[in-house]
Amino acid sequence: MRETSARPIRQSGWAFRFLPVCPSRPIHCPRLLRPWFPLLWMLCLTVLLWSVSCVMAETAGHEHGAAAQEPGHQHAAATGELWEGSQQGIAYSEFNHHMAGVFLLLIGLSEARQALGWPALVWTRFLLPGALTVGGIFLLIWSDHDSWPIGSMTFAQTFFGSDEEVLQHKTYGVLAFAVGVVEFLRRTGCFAHGVWTVPLPLFAIVGGMMLFSHSHGDHPAASRIALHHVIMGVMAVTAGSSKLVSGWRTRSVIAEGSYWELLWASLVVVIGLQLLIYSE
Repeated sequence: MRETSARPIRQSGWAFRFLPVCPSRPIHCPRLLRPWFPLLWMLCLTVLLWSVSCVMAETAGHEHGAAAQEPGHQHAAATGELWEGSQQGIAYSEFNHHMAGVFLLLIGLSEARQALGWPALVWTRFLLPGALTVGGIFLLIWSDHDSWPIGSMTFAQTFFGSDEEVLQHKTYGVLAFAVGVVEFLRRTGCFAHGVWTVPLPLFAIVGGMMLFSHSHGDHPAASRIALHHVIMGVMAVTAGSSKLVSGWRTRSVIAEGSYWELLWASLVVVIGLQLLIYSE
């Protein structure tokens, strides 16, 4: 049969082949901007490094202020029930959220490059698995001051205890590390089957849904923190759903991307920015 279309043959998505395929135009960035993309990336990385330095300086300031307190009050805040809402507890929690924001910004920027179809800096496709893997390890170690392996809680108390906040943090760490490894193997060609694209959006959806019930315990700003988590949860579920939908649609080579991919990347960037300005 003679081909009457000049368009290249497109590969289908990973699943649900029986669903109708809606026409979608890939997003192409203006050609005049492409030579400037490396410069834009350097600017973004500079902003990220500046954000990290600000986070470190802020944490050091909180710790200095906490050290100036009376020894008895400081000890009670560090070892007793007063940790939530104390100066040390707030500094510790804010630092962890800000670091998570840095990781998500790296992920979002790398995914935006892919969604826009920029050919420059192709190596940035490994920023997502790298950030997820390192972020997962970070959460597994430093998510909570009193949990295993840096706190007084044992491994069993941390992963099988009754503290839901600690358990959720460690669950995030395990899932982020596992999905990061899967994405690395998939992007290096070791996992070629399309089903391996599913864990990433599912992680975003499940993680977003977990935020709806995430609590910081008896915190003075519990209502504001809960609202912050609900907003992030809605964006995470929407981002994961858009990433999942992008796998159902007929699409061209991955460098061209789609509107759904751009929505996914944009929401990840917004969540990262929200975490960078997180405050208790």
